[in-house]
Amino acid sequence: MSTVAIVGTGVIGASWARLFLAHGLDVVATDPAPGAEERLRSALEGTPTDRLRFVADAGVAAAAADFVQENGPEREDVKHALFAVLDEAARPDVILASSSSGLLPSVIARGCPRHPERVVVGHPFNPPHLIPLVEVVPGRETAPEVVDRAVAFYTSVGKRPIRLTRELPGHVANRLQAALWQEAYSLVERGIATVADIDAAIAYGPGLRWAVLGPFLNQHLSGGAGGLAHVLEHLGPPTEQWWRDLGRVHLTPDLAETLVAGVDAELAGTSPERLVAARDAVLDRLLAAKAAQPDLP
Repeated sequence: MSTVAIVGTGVIGASWARLFLAHGLDVVATDPAPGAEERLRSALEGTPTDRLRFVADAGVAAAAADFVQENGPEREDVKHALFAVLDEAARPDVILASSSSGLLPSVIARGCPRHPERVVVGHPFNPPHLIPLVEVVPGRETAPEVVDRAVAFYTSVGKRPIRLTRELPGHVANRLQAALWQEAYSLVERGIATVADIDAAIAYGPGLRWAVLGPFLNQHLSGGAGGLAHVLEHLGPPTEQWWRDLGRVHLTPDLAETLVAGVDAELAGTSPERLVAARDAVLDRLLAAKAAQPDLP
């Protein structure tokens, strides 16, 4: 695969473009929004763009591509209309991958009457050019070899793909995040802790370990010589009690206002641009440190 079509060039699409260009691929980008090309080129500042071409029509982009990465709005009607164009224009062997963070690939594939077997979700984490994870999710009609090829392609550009055995709303990582957000929102709603304190509890506590190893391996190391078996035997019962005590929360207007105010107070005037730059700088160093440790899985 030498040419990738980027369909939708917002935050996620622009980051995908940066990744693919950095790996020497040709990128054909498209987005119907006014000023999209200028915003994309601005977002790619510092990235060589001699292999980038912007076209106005998604069908033209798909027709030129060996792989399509779609990044349109999270609306079924928009996806169906867009994938109908991609399905008509792309060669039959070209994979149509959606960056959708929650829609089922089987739902997206309804827009592909010709070749629904080539539709997968390839869900990245923001920013895709830095965060290695991509969730490859097949739909009911997705051919197994399409999943194999998608995994191989993402691996070839430095991603760390995981392959889901079946589709479900939110895939894996977002469902894990949603479970954490549920309790975090509940703790704020009940006045147990502030937004800033909850952020600190993760960023300066388990989040540091989670950035190195996942929840299961961290639990395993917590068990000492007995490993995960020891943890489950001794901490399993109290953990089940905590599960039963976790908060159930509804995102009311009052709660939303409290959360937004808490974030504003935590930032204390720091601009989003400065925060993104600081985050990405730390991510760069963290990923380099992880890559230098051969014993990490």
